[in-house]
Amino acid sequence: MESKRQQKVGRQIQKDLGEIFQKDAQHLISGSIVTITAVRVTPDLSIARAYLSFLPEKNKTILLDTIKENTRFIRQKLAERVRHQLRIVPHLQFYMDDTAEYAAKMELLFSDIVIPPPTPDEDEEN
Repeated sequence: MESKRQQKVGRQIQKDLGEIFQKDAQHLISGSIVTITAVRVTPDLSIARAYLSFLPEKNKTILLDTIKENTRFIRQKLAERVRHQLRIVPHLQFYMDDTAEYAAKMELLFSDIVIPPPTPDEDEEN
């Protein structure tokens, strides 16, 4: 479980990364929309793991690879924003957020389940 400090730092990094992708790093995402769904920070605040979601979802692995290649640039932009709040800017690690895909898969599985209506005997017992 994350401490309050980790949660605060994670939320701040999430907010700042969102602004960086909107304003400073548009050339990296080539017209796609990037959503930072979560940021998890290690207890020593040295590593921040950012989970990204992309729209449209056509070439998301290529986009993630491009972002990973430009981590130094993104970290530098983040450092400009958080230099007064954090002593050390955490190293960034980017991951694909697959919760939407997982939810769609679960919905598909649940839609295939057929629940038979209760028999009259079961109605009387309840």
